[in-house]
Amino acid sequence: MAAPPDNDVLWARGLHYAYGGSPALQGVSIGVRSGEIVSVTGPRGSGKTTLLSCLSGQLTPHHGEVWFNSVPIHTLGRTSRERLRRDRFGWVGSEPQLIPELTAWENAALPLLLVGAGHRAARKAAMEWLERLDVGECARKRPSALLQSQRQRVAIARALAPAPAILFADEPTAPLHQAERAQVMRTLTTAARSHGITVVLTTHDPAVMLPKVVPGDPDAADAAGPTLADRNLSMVDGRLNGLVSPGPGEHGHDGNDENGSADGKGMAAGDDDSDGEDSKGAACSLSV
Repeated sequence: MAAPPDNDVLWARGLHYAYGGSPALQGVSIGVRSGEIVSVTGPRGSGKTTLLSCLSGQLTPHHGEVWFNSVPIHTLGRTSRERLRRDRFGWVGSEPQLIPELTAWENAALPLLLVGAGHRAARKAAMEWLERLDVGECARKRPSALLQSQRQRVAIARALAPAPAILFADEPTAPLHQAERAQVMRTLTTAARSHGITVVLTTHDPAVMLPKVVPGDPDAADAAGPTLADRNLSMVDGRLNGLVSPGPGEHGHDGNDENGSADGKGMAAGDDDSDGEDSKGAACSLSV
């Protein structure tokens, strides 16, 4: 087992995962630099959600390694992974997963309160993000009184409020209307850049992240506007197909180790907190 490159905040090698014998990941390798925004596009069922779940510690890969800085996530037990996700990671899913008894601002402030932030500071941070995402007027409303698009914006505010080291966003614009998708994605990525948050996100709608590219016309992408991500990777049938459209921060970390252990290093069997969890892990829909 080798530590990740010094310039990668998140690093994975040779990830394999299967559901009931059906492969979801087949030797995926990826590295993400600090502050980088990486999008993974692909059709439904291509393995995008499974990849994010393994990278964020929600699932333990059956084979392969996942590192966050110097921490080997794939060797951690469930309790340690949950603590890491609570303290350092943010998560936005395709469904908001808000707590129905709490108001919008209380939902957005929850991650801060869980790590011991003061009530006033947590409320201030939550309100700032709700305002930035154009749902400040919904702060005192409970989820049942909000539109689906408003609930999703509250979920994004909740993920960004504690300024995580890495934000994982799985189809974050799925519940939004087409007209809202680009605006919400632009707000999310701009906010991440301004706060130095690394982002790994998935979408089956590449138009949200990629400019229109006309073959043979190098000026077409510039005319359509810049990409929101630094790198855009394509995924099909559990494998990364490589670079789709290079952004200004492209660093060439889209390699794919088909065998998962070309260098002879398999998944390390580290300490496991004695929580009795098997290597398959357990998916969790909410990371706070």
